[in-house]
Amino acid sequence: MQMTAYIVMLFALLGTLFLGGWTGVAFLTGREERLKFSEYGHLAITGLVCAASGILLWALVTKNYAFYSVFSHVDSTLEFAYTLTAFWAGSEGSLLFWELSMALCVGIFVFTPGYKELPQRTRAYFWLVFFVVQAFFLLMLTCWVNPFVQAVPTPPDGKGMNPLLRNPGMIFHPPLLLLGYAGFVIPGCAAIAAALSGDGSQWIRSTRNFTILSWIFLTSGIILGGWWSYMELGWGGYWAWDPVENASLIPWCTGTAFLHTAIVGSRRNALARSNMLLMALTFVLCVFGTYLVRSGVVESLHAFGEGGVARPLLSFILFLTAVSVVSVLQCKLTDQRSLGGLISREGFLVIAAWTLIALGFVVGLGTMWPVISKTWSSKPMGLDAHFYNRVCLPLFALLVLLFSACPWLGWKEGVRDKRGLMAAGAAFLIAAGVFVAMGYTLPLALVGAAGGVACMTTAVLAVGLLPDARGRKSLGSYAVHLGLGLMALGVAFSGPYQVGVERDVHPGETFEVGGYTVKLNELHEKSSASMARLIAELEVSKNGKVIGTVVPERRLYRGYEQPFAEVAVLPGLGDEIFAVLLGLTEDGGASVKVNVNPLVNWIWIGGILLSFAPFLVLRYGRGKGKE
Repeated sequence: MQMTAYIVMLFALLGTLFLGGWTGVAFLTGREERLKFSEYGHLAITGLVCAASGILLWALVTKNYAFYSVFSHVDSTLEFAYTLTAFWAGSEGSLLFWELSMALCVGIFVFTPGYKELPQRTRAYFWLVFFVVQAFFLLMLTCWVNPFVQAVPTPPDGKGMNPLLRNPGMIFHPPLLLLGYAGFVIPGCAAIAAALSGDGSQWIRSTRNFTILSWIFLTSGIILGGWWSYMELGWGGYWAWDPVENASLIPWCTGTAFLHTAIVGSRRNALARSNMLLMALTFVLCVFGTYLVRSGVVESLHAFGEGGVARPLLSFILFLTAVSVVSVLQCKLTDQRSLGGLISREGFLVIAAWTLIALGFVVGLGTMWPVISKTWSSKPMGLDAHFYNRVCLPLFALLVLLFSACPWLGWKEGVRDKRGLMAAGAAFLIAAGVFVAMGYTLPLALVGAAGGVACMTTAVLAVGLLPDARGRKSLGSYAVHLGLGLMALGVAFSGPYQVGVERDVHPGETFEVGGYTVKLNELHEKSSASMARLIAELEVSKNGKVIGTVVPERRLYRGYEQPFAEVAVLPGLGDEIFAVLLGLTEDGGASVKVNVNPLVNWIWIGGILLSFAPFLVLRYGRGKGKE
């Protein structure tokens, strides 16, 4: 089966190279009607990639340890759900899922009205660029990152999955991120194609749905990743500014910036080159995220390590960046309008986009700083979370303030609704005053929280005060901003005002944390074929009233010498109790850590809204026109 799957992937690579040549010849000879063959050819390539992926998935389901990738991530005790997720648990399988998602997305795009709306010349360039991208990924899968390597001799059992991956987040977080990365290949290739063909903004409308869907997948994956980190790693936070976490945030920043400049581009026929370059670089940064995970260039808890693909990936990134920049620079456009004044909706959208770009640049610079610092120091210097918090959180606060004011401004200049702008300003001042009275006085947290309230106020009032805000697409946009305001509120309080205590306790003993009393009721052990479990039952009360019980665990999985924490929480819309069992003490007690995290669940509530509201913004049917 391994050889069959490998040959199928090899044929997919050869077929992609042939189709790229065919498309180039058809374009150069002026016979662009032959692009139909490229379209049908890609569907055949997609079928081959699906077949190879199906073989790997079947090997996982049947636990065929003759596949080294199955042996590396599965064992006889692994639950069925996690056995399936082993498809993307390793470097090889996740890259295959990347390619599979990319092929399927483009295969679906061929049948959409948006694809048919693209000018013929733009379509030709689109296929040329895409076949280059796909050929590179297939080359990696057949040369450097082969998912079909055989384990010789066939082992009787597998190594099993890393315990940190045995979490519901594993089912959704990696595939959503990869779908987001892969989906951006469509607007990314279309942007380069439009630059080469001189198409001003039609490509934005044609790829609009795929851009939004890719952003939804990427956003959902990032938020789920934060929740997974919060629930699995036991350190009490949700974002550690780890290099691999940052790898997904960087293209999210540029992709979100594009969504705002694209509004100006589509409505006002402006920023054509900026939009092309921004989207092309967003896809390049998705590939850069793959480079960070697989190159070993920076150390990360989540990275796969160097797998022989660092140089090929870096070379491809540089090549794709050069193609993007040169294509945009040589693009000849006509009838481009100038932007309105700075105090206008156009001006604020552009400022918001530049803020997001600056945020992505800072995150990228900080992530690569250990590599950059090697040029003058033998000891590379990494940047900790304090650097990112000092630089990035003010930019996030600025964003919510911009979104609080932007809807009340006119497109060209001036204020179009003074009532709404005054209400948003009043909401900011009142919220800030209330928070100060409650004792929350840290400047950055105060501005971020009050800005979040103002952003939510604007999102709600705009629907009532602005007639053009009541359509489906506008409702979706304002719902996204409502979710952003909720997340800003949660971030502003949950981080700076978190209270935590570590204690060694015995059954029956109590301790205080953040106004709550925690009592260890029981400490006991359980075991199964796959793990041994140490379980603590902690009773939480406030003002003498029991409000619930949390049951954190310490687990020792079969085949692993290191124990792993299983976090337990007592959720709430105000405070959330977060408990971790650190281990046993020498005298038979329990070492526990308990945090009180204020408003942390508003991050997840806002994140859900942020992930689902954009579905309202999608274009349905064949309607054309400005978006």
